[in-house]
Amino acid sequence: MSEDTLSQRLHSIQAHLPPHVRLIAVTKQVPVAVIRHAYELGLRDFGESRVQEAQAKAALLQDLPDLTWHLIGHLQSNKARLALQQFSWIHSVDSLALAQKLDHLNQTLQRPAQLLLQVKLRPDPHKHGWTIPDLLTALPALSRLRHVHIKGLMTILPLGLSPAERQHLFRELPALGAQLQSHLPLKEYSMGMSDDYPQALAAGATMIRLGRCLFGERPPITPPDESAS
Repeated sequence: MSEDTLSQRLHSIQAHLPPHVRLIAVTKQVPVAVIRHAYELGLRDFGESRVQEAQAKAALLQDLPDLTWHLIGHLQSNKARLALQQFSWIHSVDSLALAQKLDHLNQTLQRPAQLLLQVKLRPDPHKHGWTIPDLLTALPALSRLRHVHIKGLMTILPLGLSPAERQHLFRELPALGAQLQSHLPLKEYSMGMSDDYPQALAAGATMIRLGRCLFGERPPITPPDESAS
């Protein structure tokens, strides 16, 4: 992909982006040189699905100190410490056990750990995340965490929805956040990827995660990654 192509794509997206929305450039399988160019174009938020890939890239980009790294893929419990060391934001906290482990680990790491709770708005066996009943049950325990900051909610929609269905379903995430306000002061809603971010914006997204529409198609990976298309 040429530098001009990335510039044109980014300009086209930003022309319709509200100023309060954070664009996270999803850089899985994107070369470091392309990330540098994205940085030169003004991007500062970069999303990765795998801890090790992010670590390798960050090591080569240490001269860019104001990068913010977001973990958007599923986080295995045994990589929780590494994730806290690498990422300022973890979008994919999908269980109480994982949230509690991150809180416990951050007692000693003492890094700014900003978490989003990944919610399944509809049953979907192919995606991780809280069901709404499980999240409501866990609220008292989540509100007792002291060493991480739960900032909002994240979701990934099921496949096969029409644009109107996507927008209708996305609206449920901010509505759920409002319902939880007495327990958690949630302000961030991470929703919308390359195929559905216009509907997410219309429904109240504060973060969108864009990979393919910025950087083009990338080779398929194994196992398939649900969170960064």
